[in-house]
Amino acid sequence: MAADPRLICSSAELLDGGRGVRFTIERRGVVEAAFAVRFGGRVRAYVNRCGHLPVELDWQHNEFFDDSKLYLICATHGALYSPADGRCLGGRCNGRGLTPVDVEERDDAVYLIASEHES
Repeated sequence: MAADPRLICSSAELLDGGRGVRFTIERRGVVEAAFAVRFGGRVRAYVNRCGHLPVELDWQHNEFFDDSKLYLICATHGALYSPADGRCLGGRCNGRGLTPVDVEERDDAVYLIASEHES
């Protein structure tokens, strides 16, 4: 039986290219940090772990975008990621992108959708 969607935040908390919202997920029995951001009008969510080293991306709490507001950036080594799909765009991520997390936006809220790897 699938778990009910879990509320992450209100839709109003995520502005295009603005601050993200951190939350946790459980994958394969391990609790991991994750985050949601809005880009191009859509909410995207990823595991909060750089493709280069297992460090969190945000350079300040809930700050994931670079100064241009066009890329997600790792605060530790400056790796750049596409906010639209998590692809590595440059830096030390060496082609290793971010791990997406399934979310949905409805009724003015953002929800985590449990997948087969999450509980």
